[in-house]
Amino acid sequence: MKHIFQKGTDPSKPTFLMLHGTGGNENDLLPIAAHIDSQASVLSVRGNVSENGMPRFFKRLSEGVFDMEDLKMRTEELHEFIGKAAEEHGFDRANVIAIGYSNGANIAANLLFTYADALKGAILHHPMVPNRDTELPDLANVPVFIAAGTNDPICPAQESTDLERLLSDAGASVKLHWENYGHQLTMPEVEAAKEWYDNL
Repeated sequence: MKHIFQKGTDPSKPTFLMLHGTGGNENDLLPIAAHIDSQASVLSVRGNVSENGMPRFFKRLSEGVFDMEDLKMRTEELHEFIGKAAEEHGFDRANVIAIGYSNGANIAANLLFTYADALKGAILHHPMVPNRDTELPDLANVPVFIAAGTNDPICPAQESTDLERLLSDAGASVKLHWENYGHQLTMPEVEAAKEWYDNL
């Protein structure tokens, strides 16, 4: 997968897995990674799917309707890629925190829904429930931050509260943070994510 790796200055810090939104690329979220922890390593990935020329991490059938078969395949592909990237770049595979926005947050959530050990934690900006028909693995003590919009036209508030409940029921430690800025990724929610991260 096309990606950027930036080695951090403190090897004890996590590696941030940065996952962009639809139409974004591997450069989009680098400033957010630097803001949340400038000493952490960064693995920023470009989605392998193209929707009318816009990179995504998995196909969708329409707005808010996921291609579940493709989501499953792409989640496996991403999971495998993280392992290979850890070997190639020499970071700790067990210390990876995903930071995703929109489509990127959805595939990060599906990593959590699929694998008990895929991520040490996750910051999900405007995610939806990736799969309502699966049994989640044991996510005991996996910290997850969800940033949601009370008036998000793409991701209804119910999606965020359902995702919080599903992850919590699987044992994850979930913080749900609300903003009133629709679907866009805003500085206040990045600041809230940083504060949450600093207290891990």
